[in-house]
Amino acid sequence: MRQDTQGSAGTEDTTEDTGAGRAGAGRFRVPAQPRTQGADRERDRSRSAEGGAVRGEHTHGESVLPRPRPAVQRSSVRGQILAALRTALVTGDLRPGEVYSAPVLAERFGVSATPVREAMQQLTLEGAVEVVPNRGFRVVERGARELAELAEVRALIEVPVMLRLARTVPAERWAELRPLAEATVRAASSGCRATYAESDRAFHSAVLALAGNEQLVRIAEDLHRRAQWPLVGAVPRTRGRAELVADAHEHTALLDALIAGDLDVVRSLVGEHFNGAA
Repeated sequence: MRQDTQGSAGTEDTTEDTGAGRAGAGRFRVPAQPRTQGADRERDRSRSAEGGAVRGEHTHGESVLPRPRPAVQRSSVRGQILAALRTALVTGDLRPGEVYSAPVLAERFGVSATPVREAMQQLTLEGAVEVVPNRGFRVVERGARELAELAEVRALIEVPVMLRLARTVPAERWAELRPLAEATVRAASSGCRATYAESDRAFHSAVLALAGNEQLVRIAEDLHRRAQWPLVGAVPRTRGRAELVADAHEHTALLDALIAGDLDVVRSLVGEHFNGAA
């Protein structure tokens, strides 16, 4: 049995895998990172530099350290795992209230436990999971009240911005967002909640980006992502395809109103959209 010892930042998990850490984990897959010729050459240069120092070939007295491996590969693995875990949260494969062990998840991913822990720590900062000392990470349980509060906060932030942009952004700029709006309809038609969640965030972020405020976009994305996590005790795919498609068509209708400069329709659509946000 694999054991995990994850605490806050440096604590390790010692709980055996009793099933909680395995629930839904078998579905996760992260492609193996292939070795590249560039990485091999980098390794050879590092070894050569180390060897030269040992043989005394450097005569200036400076301390010669091996050249570090490029950080891109490690970052890529962590990023892929974080994306996979976020998808698992949306689909319900990571279930609210369950505790997951980083080494057990790492075994499913086919990677070491370190990038999994790093991804889980990021999810901790986002409020998706919480650290359980000596066990792992528990998926946070959310109720309908929290979902309603998130929708209210999103509306308070996004609706005034959209209405202001509706008065100032020219029609041709709105027309450039048409592919993103149509992508949400295709994603909704697929019936995949995770695919739709990603395209939904992309459309909303593109709209808010027109305000030129990076902090606004970042905060709104965080709230949007949190609003997409399933409720405790809910069936993971409670929103069926028809409901997703209806939600997606609100994007295209909103875009049509923005292009036409119809502020009354814009105000009505954004109000309805956030009232049904999930």
